[in-house]
Amino acid sequence: MNLIKRQNPIFTSFIDDLFHNQDWNHISTNIPATNIVEADDHFNIQLAVPGKKKSDFTIEFEESILTISSETETKYTEKDGTFTRKEFSSNSFKRSFCVPETVSADKISASYKDGILMVSLPKKTEALPQPKKLISIK
Repeated sequence: MNLIKRQNPIFTSFIDDLFHNQDWNHISTNIPATNIVEADDHFNIQLAVPGKKKSDFTIEFEESILTISSETETKYTEKDGTFTRKEFSSNSFKRSFCVPETVSADKISASYKDGILMVSLPKKTEALPQPKKLISIK
């Protein structure tokens, strides 16, 4: 049984040839949406990556470059028939961010909750805003 009903064989054939073997799921989700938030004492990088586990991520910091990557492969088998269409495949991404010198590299931390990977980059003490100072007149 075919789930796709072909109306016009010439037009449908053209469309099939044009988009044959395109992995649209992989293209649309290749790079996760990212928010970067700056507070007075830290930066937060938030990546929307639902459906993953903590162990799926690799976070590296080298020479002022923070690299976040993930590579997973979804394996499914069909025992009772053949696939009419197969879109499940491997899902990987790699994002790199230039980190300013004001970040304390040894205090970078990460957490993953509810599909959001959060990387916290604390600022160095000398980069924090200084309190207002009252200067007396002599």
